[in-house]
Amino acid sequence: MRKLKNSELDRLSIQDFKTSKKTPIIIVLDNIRSLNNIGSVFRTSDAFLVEKIYLCGITATPPHKDIHKTALGSTDTVDWEYIENTVELVEKLKAENYKVISIEQAENATMLDQFNPETNTKYALVFGNEVKGVSQKVVNASDLVIEIPQYGTKHSLNISVSCGVVVWDVFSKLKSLNVES
Repeated sequence: MRKLKNSELDRLSIQDFKTSKKTPIIIVLDNIRSLNNIGSVFRTSDAFLVEKIYLCGITATPPHKDIHKTALGSTDTVDWEYIENTVELVEKLKAENYKVISIEQAENATMLDQFNPETNTKYALVFGNEVKGVSQKVVNASDLVIEIPQYGTKHSLNISVSCGVVVWDVFSKLKSLNVES
């Protein structure tokens, strides 16, 4: 096997990305501290054609050199908006018929491997602070809580890793729903 060169990857241009059909997923970042985590979420969102990222609370916004370092230009492709109050945003998204899902460890959470997205449904996935997670008020306002099953000695994953795991899982399940339809 030969490794492909970047020029062989047939990537979208920024303009083609902007006009392409997006995955019905929005990412909500609830008080993320790390600029590198924010940049990584932008890159993941670009990779899976996420509609938009909402940056809430203390979450920093582009342009910033530390976001740019990990985003690698995806702040130019993925739509984003800053909203101070995450709970107000959740209520707004629910009114716009998004199913809001907090990614958190909580009572009666649905394990990610047991989550089955529905056709013709738009999703807003909320990821929380590196120490405190998704705020309880946001969890309360959500339609559902999904937990990533973990089997080792640690109780959490880095937020950018969590985002990658969840977005890939939901993206692939949505894609298989569309192929079967």
